[in-house]
Amino acid sequence: MSSTPVENREVMVTRLTYKGILTTIGNTPTVELQNLSPKESVRIFAKLEGQNPTGSVKDRIALKMIEQAEQNGDISSSRTILEPTSGNTGISIAMIARIKGYRVKVVMPENVSPERTQLLEAYGAEIVY
Repeated sequence: MSSTPVENREVMVTRLTYKGILTTIGNTPTVELQNLSPKESVRIFAKLEGQNPTGSVKDRIALKMIEQAEQNGDISSSRTILEPTSGNTGISIAMIARIKGYRVKVVMPENVSPERTQLLEAYGAEIVY
């Protein structure tokens, strides 16, 4: 890890290697929002959750739900995860389930955007309208 002073603050530059995409969930960068501080003595930081694999904070809850189901014995490769969704939670569950080898069936309204449908299909989810 190297650091160089910039405007009396340090900039940290690191190169990280992860064992798999699931280990990146929640391990997103934290940045200081220097220009938003109301006072010089106050430091404000933001977690860049958009850096999660699907670009959504929902990756965290989806991973936690699936891991909890695994720990409880509620999920197996012979069962199907059923998720009613119109958005990011379903996409996150589909991505994680694909990696872990689980089937997913997503129930969505018909007016969901084509992009969301394409993402879900790319992750192998069965879609029901």
